[in-house]
Amino acid sequence: MFDLKHAIDQAKFVTFLTGAGVSTLSGIPDYRSKTGLYAGQMQPEYALSHEHLVTDHEGFHRFVADHMYYPDAKPNVVHRVMARITNQKGAVVTQNVDGLDRLAGKEHLVEFHGNLGNIYCQTCGHITSVAQYLQSDRHEEDGGIYRPGIVLYGEPIAEPVVEAAIDAVSRADLVIVAGTSFQVYPFAGLIQYADPSAQLVAINREQITLPARAELVLGELDEIFGKLDAYA
Repeated sequence: MFDLKHAIDQAKFVTFLTGAGVSTLSGIPDYRSKTGLYAGQMQPEYALSHEHLVTDHEGFHRFVADHMYYPDAKPNVVHRVMARITNQKGAVVTQNVDGLDRLAGKEHLVEFHGNLGNIYCQTCGHITSVAQYLQSDRHEEDGGIYRPGIVLYGEPIAEPVVEAAIDAVSRADLVIVAGTSFQVYPFAGLIQYADPSAQLVAINREQITLPARAELVLGELDEIFGKLDAYA
């Protein structure tokens, strides 16, 4: 039987590839489930798109302000365990934009899709607070429009971010996929950069598509990481 703790203990460099399933444990909805972010809303490919921001910045701002920010959310056991492991020997590459990985104290972190806490004016680059952005997306000094520093539909991922993610995956002798169906590209494509000798593990509540050599650990993330936490 596959022993996740043993695999982590034996690894020299562990890279976690994570998605919305990690953040749901902190009370942040996922995206596409029946109770997710997009439930009853406009099409996701438009709601969080560059087109929406450009053609209707007020509508874009309303959607983001009303549905994307969860100030009371705190890092959970998955964040804490990943931080402890990767601060010693590894990295986290996450699709999540909520900033909880940073709050957990991860030192080696690649936020593949950006961070909602990074708010800047598109005209002059001025940085403002989330609190100010929630009040208005207008920069009064120059009339510019504030936006969160996340990757929207229709926008490329910055090359340095892609390179950092590829480096984290290629360096690992253990790659753990957690809390993601691994269907969103180019994030899902990162697995191809894993060393052929690296061990691949997926932790998910249901079956997902991964290379044939990958181990699948079925179960709830909080229970699985809770056991790892207990061993610490």
